[in-house]
Amino acid sequence: MESGRTRTRTHTRPRLAPLPLLIPALLGLAFLLLPLVALLVRTPWRTLPDQLTSPEVWEALRLSLVCATAATALSLVIGVPLAWLLARTDFPGRGLVRALVTLPLVLPPVVGGVALLLALGRNGVVGQWLDEWFGITLPFTTTGVVLAETFVAMPFLVISVEGTLRAADPRYEEAATTLGASRFTAFRRVTLPLIAPGIAAGSVLAWARALGEFGATITFAGNFPGRTQTMPLAVYLALQNDPAAAIALSLVLLTVSIAVLAGLRDRWMTPS
Repeated sequence: MESGRTRTRTHTRPRLAPLPLLIPALLGLAFLLLPLVALLVRTPWRTLPDQLTSPEVWEALRLSLVCATAATALSLVIGVPLAWLLARTDFPGRGLVRALVTLPLVLPPVVGGVALLLALGRNGVVGQWLDEWFGITLPFTTTGVVLAETFVAMPFLVISVEGTLRAADPRYEEAATTLGASRFTAFRRVTLPLIAPGIAAGSVLAWARALGEFGATITFAGNFPGRTQTMPLAVYLALQNDPAAAIALSLVLLTVSIAVLAGLRDRWMTPS
């Protein structure tokens, strides 16, 4: 018994990092934390309530929340089936499709905005027919903001759900189908409850990414107050004219990001 206790204590004894690794690790941590600390230090705390209660801030915040939520809902509708397709079926070119799905993660957002314009603009590949046949114009509208945010945010949801699907045991679905359920019924009644945590985590990540989207939004939807000016765009505009307002708006986005990480800590930030 005593030897078992000794082994346990030895196994859980904290390990000291070697100095050649500790110093650059601390430098890296300081590099990441310094800008955030500077933001907090330079925040105009006395005038912060007035900054945050201005009509422009509330309008940008309202638009950001509405568009990010709509983009997340759209990502769920089309992203979850796409994740299931990548995780549960075999088809030629699946690796290429997966690479294309994750491409917006590494594609510069401005390039994504240009691509959206070429696809859905008035003279775009699809946009010209939408304008001619249905009178639908997507660029520089609130709908354009939602589409731009969906383009950059949906890959986070797809990756999260696909990983959860691959970890889930497919035998439950197979058992449901052998009992007479269709594949869609098995997906709806068996698979969705199993992967609900992955869907929730992916939705939160997609929502946070949509809330902070800037490049694709300003390129495809423009920067029109009350219609397309979201919080990141308001920060960019305020930085040129009113740095104190830009800091206040940045603090709001920082708070939201911290809340997202706090909500996901049990999934990704707790040691196994």
